[in-house]
Amino acid sequence: MPSFIVFLELAAIAIIFAGLPLAYLWTRPGYSFFQKLNWVLVFMTFDLIVFGAFTRLTDSGLGCPDWPGCYGTSNPMHALSDIQLAENALPSGPVTVMKAWIEMIHRYLAMTVGALILVQVAIAFSKVKTLGKTPFIASLGLLFLVCLQGAFGAWTVTLKLQPIIVSLHLILALILLACLTAYAQQTWEDASSVVRTLRFQPLPAALLTVAMGVLLMQVFLGAWVSTNYAVLACPDFPTCLGAAWPETNWAEGFSLWRELGLNTQGEFISPVALQTIHWAHRVFAILVVLCLGFLGWKAFSLATLATQSLKRFAKLLFTLLLLQIITGISNVVFQWPLIAALMHTAGSAALVFCLVRMAYWASWKSPIQMKIAKSL
Repeated sequence: MPSFIVFLELAAIAIIFAGLPLAYLWTRPGYSFFQKLNWVLVFMTFDLIVFGAFTRLTDSGLGCPDWPGCYGTSNPMHALSDIQLAENALPSGPVTVMKAWIEMIHRYLAMTVGALILVQVAIAFSKVKTLGKTPFIASLGLLFLVCLQGAFGAWTVTLKLQPIIVSLHLILALILLACLTAYAQQTWEDASSVVRTLRFQPLPAALLTVAMGVLLMQVFLGAWVSTNYAVLACPDFPTCLGAAWPETNWAEGFSLWRELGLNTQGEFISPVALQTIHWAHRVFAILVVLCLGFLGWKAFSLATLATQSLKRFAKLLFTLLLLQIITGISNVVFQWPLIAALMHTAGSAALVFCLVRMAYWASWKSPIQMKIAKSL
């Protein structure tokens, strides 16, 4: 059990890390401090997701096999002797000095995001009289999400990289990114103004919602591939082991509650189950490309002179889709290179960001209803 001193040291590290962007924002002119903080949180959460992928891909998730510290200390420097003992006992194991630092930097970044969200909550509370209760309540929701994400981070370590926990950890990170982006793009301070700006919303919200659901499902399948180390289960492309439709075992491949590398019977997971996991992600990618491609085409065609930003995000959506296709194929063809795998995860997070930004121009009203409202 970590001592109270360790918790204090970790809190001090989080405050120092959070103080750096806060000090920078304080000196920057332009938008309000609250608005700048909201966008910095989006940026840092995106970075955290990418660094989390780096932590997973370098097998550093158990670099410090306890939580929240490292061998009961606040940083690997204090745990150097324990880390070296573990590394000497098992040189090819999950514990090395480098992996310990990677894992702890990931935790420091996560604590920094949590500390900044606490600042966001405090500012939103201080502005209740001018902005209303909605920003404050929404920030409390973000605080709950980051705490839940922290709990999954702890379970990732204590349950020894159990695939379903690691996969849900990534999904929750993307949901947090989506919610932070949605929060940041709200015009909270403009809403208190007597001046109202009419916003044209030509994009069907139902289509955007379906696209987001399909994307998150594909991200989960991708995380399931990565956490089960099934990327190279199909080492060729576009076929899998030379077959247009390989042998599959869906029950074993998608048994969710099991230990890493094992099936529900406690035996080593079969190669057929691994190639099933890989094949599911590859086949579902076709639906993702069709769905998001249609959304991008729809957004591009509906954009007007008043919504040129929507057209730019449609172009970004097409670019990100192309990036995902290239990096996804590269992971197979070039045998899972680190840079391609990182870019694939970053592309997924960027797609989530892009869809949420496009939601600014989305409405549940039908085109006829929007025309009537505009004419009135």
